Amino acid sequence: MLAAVPEFGPARIIVIGDVMLDRYWSGQAARISPEAPVPVVRVKSIEDRVGGAGNVALNIAKLGGKVTLLGVVGDDAEGDTLTRLLEAEGVACDFVVEPGIRSVCKLRVMAQHQQLIRLDFEETSLKFDSGALSAKLGEHLLKHDTVVFSDYGKGTLADVSAYITEAKQAGLKVLVDPKGADYRCYAQADVITPNLSELQAVVGVAENEEDLIEKGRGLLRQYQIPNLLLTRGEAGMSLIQEAQVHSLPAQAKDVFDVTGAGDTVIAVMALGVALDIALYQAMYLANLAGGIVVGKLGTSTVSRRELTRAMHGDRDSLYGIVSEDELAQILVGAKAHDERIIMTNGCFDLLHAGHVTYLQQAKALGDRLVVAVNSDASVRRLKGETRPINGLQERMTVLSALACVDWVVSFEEETPERLYCRLLPDVIVKGGDYSAEQVAGGDCVIRAGGEVKILQFVDGQSTTAIIKKARGNE
Repeated sequence: MLAAVPEFGPARIIVIGDVMLDRYWSGQAARISPEAPVPVVRVKSIEDRVGGAGNVALNIAKLGGKVTLLGVVGDDAEGDTLTRLLEAEGVACDFVVEPGIRSVCKLRVMAQHQQLIRLDFEETSLKFDSGALSAKLGEHLLKHDTVVFSDYGKGTLADVSAYITEAKQAGLKVLVDPKGADYRCYAQADVITPNLSELQAVVGVAENEEDLIEKGRGLLRQYQIPNLLLTRGEAGMSLIQEAQVHSLPAQAKDVFDVTGAGDTVIAVMALGVALDIALYQAMYLANLAGGIVVGKLGTSTVSRRELTRAMHGDRDSLYGIVSEDELAQILVGAKAHDERIIMTNGCFDLLHAGHVTYLQQAKALGDRLVVAVNSDASVRRLKGETRPINGLQERMTVLSALACVDWVVSFEEETPERLYCRLLPDVIVKGGDYSAEQVAGGDCVIRAGGEVKILQFVDGQSTTAIIKKARGNE
């Protein structure tokens, strides 16, 4: 899996589809109306959020991608609000504005963080100049590398088949969040992202897992679509392809509100596709993002920091033990988010309580702790041919399991000076009787604006003492 959340800045994505305004009236419901058996909500706050295709675009922008949003709005206050909210977050809006229609608005009345009712304000049949929307798409295709079609069945994508053909001919990668039971209009897309109920509405209810996968593959073959990302709620996600299937369990700890979760998933998938990340790795990121957003109220987005935190909690990723090059990439992202990086080093041959206390004290100095570990050959040069007792992989595995340690990396030299001068942490921590000037690599870090901290080892704790005790010659 990925060692770090990628930098999404190079991604250039068009989102086209049904744009809508999600409006929330929130307050307290403490009594029942005397006029009818319904709760009376005393509204205390009104909040507007972007929904539908706009939420897809907003998620892309929040994660650092460059995004242009195409859609249809009315010449009304709701359309103006949508444009203002999106442009304030860096989304480039190029809407078809139709005076004869009203912008789609979904009003939710909330009390005690629970939704009591939803009121939809929308046209039953959206009538607009489809040629104008097609022209806008054609204008933007050459400046982007990926396009997302976000279909909520409101009518914006009535000509989606022609739009997909146009995008494919221009060389763009196409992702579709589909709607309805007829997928002929999505033929030749690169990725489609239905949820389980949407898929089964098209292919029929599956009897078991094998049947579900085969039905999914049949759909792909029928419409010449190579990839199907199936979102399955508490069962996680499955990436179905002709030759293989990748599945991941759900990441959500608490499901608070699933509104807009599909928008977040396809947004992260589009970012991965735009950067040519392997699809199963893009799914991994999308799965993490979906797990974050369902823990929030209403249509929401995911930040890069949240995605990074979620990834760091997954010990199946390369988060613990990393190569030097991987660590360099990770630290660029961590520093960009103002995380304070602490580094220390040592042999850590037999990990004992003194080591753990020392590492906990080091982690308390910042946000991230990196432990650099001497290779077996360098330990032998430093401590003799009988050392190390434990090999490098065993030593790194034990260190990476500590809650206070974020990343573990090895080095071949007797000192980590070259490593420190390359990575330039904010703080180097060393244990023992040293001055800052004596610490290898300290001068590089200090010149770069960092510092060196000296911590005292715990009395009576040492690897040498443990080895002597074990050999009976204490």
